[in-house]
Amino acid sequence: MRAICYHGPGDVRLEEIPEPQVGAQQVKIKVAWNGICGSDLHYYSHGLVKLPQEATLSPVVMGHEMSGTIVEVGPEVNTSRLRVGLNVVVYGKDACGGGLAEYISVDEDLVHVLPDGITRSQRPSMCYVVDVGALMEPLAVMWHAAKQSNMQAGDKVLILGAGPIGLLAARVVRVFGASWIAVSEPALKRRQLATLHGADVVYDPTAPGVDVAAAVREATGGHGADVVFDCAGHQDTLDTALHAVRPRGSVVNVAAWVGKPVLDIDAVTHREVRFTGALAYNRVHGEMLEAVAAGKFDGLENLITRRITLEELVEKGIKALMYEKDEQGCRKANVFAAAVKILVRPDL
Repeated sequence: MRAICYHGPGDVRLEEIPEPQVGAQQVKIKVAWNGICGSDLHYYSHGLVKLPQEATLSPVVMGHEMSGTIVEVGPEVNTSRLRVGLNVVVYGKDACGGGLAEYISVDEDLVHVLPDGITRSQRPSMCYVVDVGALMEPLAVMWHAAKQSNMQAGDKVLILGAGPIGLLAARVVRVFGASWIAVSEPALKRRQLATLHGADVVYDPTAPGVDVAAAVREATGGHGADVVFDCAGHQDTLDTALHAVRPRGSVVNVAAWVGKPVLDIDAVTHREVRFTGALAYNRVHGEMLEAVAAGKFDGLENLITRRITLEELVEKGIKALMYEKDEQGCRKANVFAAAVKILVRPDL
């Protein structure tokens, strides 16, 4: 079968590899769509950050934001839950291969059935199947981050960065009961999407005279945001987070960093700010998919701005996300200016 194999920074190859066999307690999935994640861009530019101890160092099949259809089940799989023909998503935990391939075999406990409402495309003439399902993995990332924040119903929330995670953050925190949501994002298209997905106010941090932290404090009666999510991972967003959060509020870093930032420890200590990180997720798919089934995340399909093939991954996927120009013609590397979520279909 065809698969995208990672050999090192800047070295991503489309190769023919053996089709995976299905183990006794595994299911084999025909991958329908796999989203390109910000971490994939980091791997391409800077190398793998960390691998599970049991993982092969290189080459590895890339991709973890996947959706697809079960085509085979192992002899010990609970077929009352998982059976051939079901559309599913994968809890991307173990070193079990990647979603940028035609097929993947996964332990049954890592597989979750998609709710009926998102298993049928709204664009049948375009033959898209379970495309929104590929967004369930990044949605789980943000669901976990919201739980890590200990946010409460009625909280005022600031989100820094409106890439896929930041835009999903706006949806998730509303489900968690946020009463006011602000988003800071330099790219116009993403600010527009932030408004569409529930932000009460959006800021352009690059606009002349704009001080996001000061604006948030003013909008919250001088207190600051109860919770701030840094979904961008830049020194300026970290600084903004620490000065926009209220005393004894929470700052959650969801972003992947390239270098080591400077932390204003006095800003943390003097106002007793709770600073934490959120990495991936921890068995949240069940409760999250219940919310999806209840219709709380309708409309996510407009986050998908492009669909490509395996052959197009680097030029129309990775490089597009890193370097495409925004509507003002600004080339903003790693700001994801023009594209939002790009999906890859392995069988095209």
